[in-house]
Amino acid sequence: MKILTTEQMHQAEKECASAGLSTEALMENAGKAVAEEVGRILGTVVNQRVLFLIGPGNNGGDGLVTARHLQEWGAKASVYLASERPPEDPNLAMILKHKVTCIEVSQDEMLGKFDTLLDGANAVIDALFGTGAVRPFSGITLQLLDKVNRAKKKRRGLRIIALDLPSGLSADTGDCDPGCLYADNTITLGFPKPGLFLSSGSERVGKLSVVDIGIPTELVAPVNTELLTPQWARSVIPERPLNANKGNFGKVLVVAGSINYIGAAYLASSGAIRVGAGLVTLATAMSLQSILASKLTEVTYLPLPESRPGLISPEAVKVIHPQLNQFDVLLLGCGLGQSQSALKFIESLLLRRKPELPLVLDADALNTLATIPNWWQHLTSDGVLTPHPGEMARLTELSVDEVQSNRIDIARKAAETWHKTVVLKGAYTVTASPEGKCLVSPVANPGLASAGTGDVLTGVIAGLLAQGLGPFEAAALGVYLHGEAGEVIREKLGDAGMVASDLLPVLPVVIKELNK
Repeated sequence: MKILTTEQMHQAEKECASAGLSTEALMENAGKAVAEEVGRILGTVVNQRVLFLIGPGNNGGDGLVTARHLQEWGAKASVYLASERPPEDPNLAMILKHKVTCIEVSQDEMLGKFDTLLDGANAVIDALFGTGAVRPFSGITLQLLDKVNRAKKKRRGLRIIALDLPSGLSADTGDCDPGCLYADNTITLGFPKPGLFLSSGSERVGKLSVVDIGIPTELVAPVNTELLTPQWARSVIPERPLNANKGNFGKVLVVAGSINYIGAAYLASSGAIRVGAGLVTLATAMSLQSILASKLTEVTYLPLPESRPGLISPEAVKVIHPQLNQFDVLLLGCGLGQSQSALKFIESLLLRRKPELPLVLDADALNTLATIPNWWQHLTSDGVLTPHPGEMARLTELSVDEVQSNRIDIARKAAETWHKTVVLKGAYTVTASPEGKCLVSPVANPGLASAGTGDVLTGVIAGLLAQGLGPFEAAALGVYLHGEAGEVIREKLGDAGMVASDLLPVLPVVIKELNK
């Protein structure tokens, strides 16, 4: 599913008009689709008391059409006109014809009528402002939003639903006016917008729904930023022929772990196994092997020499390099630590020996690369880099805030510069290809913000890469499976106390659901 900037969305709407699909028709489609989605969110529309905040433009028009449909279907809709609507507005005329309660702010000097409507509402739909220029809120608009915010704090069951995007959120940058509401749900029209996944905007969206308003998909075919969907994931998931052997599903060499981060080696190796890799070999410090073998029974081992107990020696390169031709993927970095011996080992393996098989690099492999100027000019293998925002900041010499404020463009530029697939982790993880394509995860799950979940993701990507997917497809599918596994666990346990190992047995279940 394409993600469109404001300019791209407006261009698509213009082309619709040229093809005979008018703004009025799109608005009618949008209002009906939003009303249907509101019904799904609330469980039923019958007798639901829904208050609409209506602004002056097309977003307000969409809200008026939505209110009409909800009223027709049995809801008790009320409309509050926060600003003057255009003269001869046909959607406003239809609202009045259907006897929807309609209050104009000019007739409500002390906002007492608004307070009454708000007190009686089950849900508030924000249809004040859409994808136009974000202006600082003041006056009546700010007062109305503040009242809704205060009502939400008193009544947690009050549902706040944003139409297209929360008012005051920039559709392109995610920057927000301080008065912008924290929506429980955002129903975006036609296509998602980048601001829904960026900066502080991602915190205001709540659960995101995308509704079809009739824009033909061929009009947006050139757009190269998309939202990860089950349909896309299903299209790339590796096949599992009945007559297969473990060689058909690839061999992964995981180089991971140190005395302080033993669990990282376990989680990365297990992630690769749980998505179907045929064979996983763990190369780790010799003294850690017996510890890991007691828990990791399905992998084989390549014990490595140590500089001191639990730390891989730079001499380990001589053990690993002759073995690389036996494997399809090299995963490097999880839990290796940042000792001098680990840094020398990583630099020697990657930049001096220059492995020719596909790479998946995380954690301390990335931190090592960040210390080497123009490292990408020396690392020519195909591969996937999986930085979190801090690691991305070090790799790009930006601040974390700068990375977070423009995640899609920064990931895309990095992938193009480094000639590697980049997975910028975090809420709404971004996967970018060297050719400029981006896939954005729809998942923002605080339960995944815990130690070790990134190691699982790295292993998942390596396991998929071993099964024959290209780096970009393996990375994006890995992000999808990892995110969906987190959502399954959140549904069962909540997001507090979720741990990385919870993901492992759920990964095959997510794959099974995709294959249905």
